[in-house]
Amino acid sequence: MAELLSQQEIDALLNTVKAGTEKPGQTELEKNVLPYDFRLPNRISKNQLRTLRNIHETFSESITSFLMSKLQTIININIISVDQIYYSEYVLSVSNPACLYTYDLHGSDVKGILEISPELALTLVDRFLGGNGRGDVKAKLITPIEQRVLYIFVEKVMTELNKAWQIIGDYEFVVERFESDIDFAQVTSQSESILLFSFEIMIGENSYLMNLCFATYAFDTILSKINSQSISTIRPVKYQGTSSKAILIDHIKKTDLVLKVEFGKSLISFKELFSLNTGDVILVDKKVGDELTVSISDKPTFMGQPGIVGGHKAIKITRRIENEEN
Repeated sequence: MAELLSQQEIDALLNTVKAGTEKPGQTELEKNVLPYDFRLPNRISKNQLRTLRNIHETFSESITSFLMSKLQTIININIISVDQIYYSEYVLSVSNPACLYTYDLHGSDVKGILEISPELALTLVDRFLGGNGRGDVKAKLITPIEQRVLYIFVEKVMTELNKAWQIIGDYEFVVERFESDIDFAQVTSQSESILLFSFEIMIGENSYLMNLCFATYAFDTILSKINSQSISTIRPVKYQGTSSKAILIDHIKKTDLVLKVEFGKSLISFKELFSLNTGDVILVDKKVGDELTVSISDKPTFMGQPGIVGGHKAIKITRRIENEEN
């Protein structure tokens, strides 16, 4: 016996047909099926993509600080998308002429492209040379002189990528060459997939695009290092296994401080100052053998005795100055 439908089920079916969302003969299983392209398998999992996105968000914050200090204006950089697409699709999306810098990731076989929109490139050149960047910027071929000016920004991008990628491994981003035509910037085959990071750079009220492209055919060694340990920490690989205290002490030990030794003071008038000649002697308030004040960053910290060690002038610390300020 055929199953009878309730009035509620009949109304729902009629509404679905009227809306055009139901296809004749379509089952519940077919409605839940998602299309999958076997020619473009996802080499990178969602967790790995999330980690890579976090790394490049850190990178974008560093570039924001750099541009704000250089351009003296409000800068905001955001990642607008992270995609795995065919290299052929990416090639079709690149403008002509373009502003492309190919790079190598030393420590791996990965190659990539830094794509700066021509409008952004010309705006940065104008601002770096003292302009206000408010002119009508139209895309054109980047000249060799403009390339040299723009290299300030490109070199900083590579440096900040080096720092951001330290949580994965000891990799180094190195610029290979400049290209204005995507056909000459071949980093992988047309049928291979790439990982594309798209950044929106806001300079004042103007918006520009910058893309970071990675060829994923040699990404396996990098993906193997993105494990649960590296995901849960922001500490670079070279610092793993050490405490935060040890890292801070190591950095503090390498900090340069200004050390000054005061041999004495004297009070003279302008008349006496202008009448000084070679060979004149100025009396100071210290005697030979008296302790001298040793200051660290202009703060009196130690007392010491002057002398000579190995033919060089030296100061021997005799005691620490103890007071409430120190």
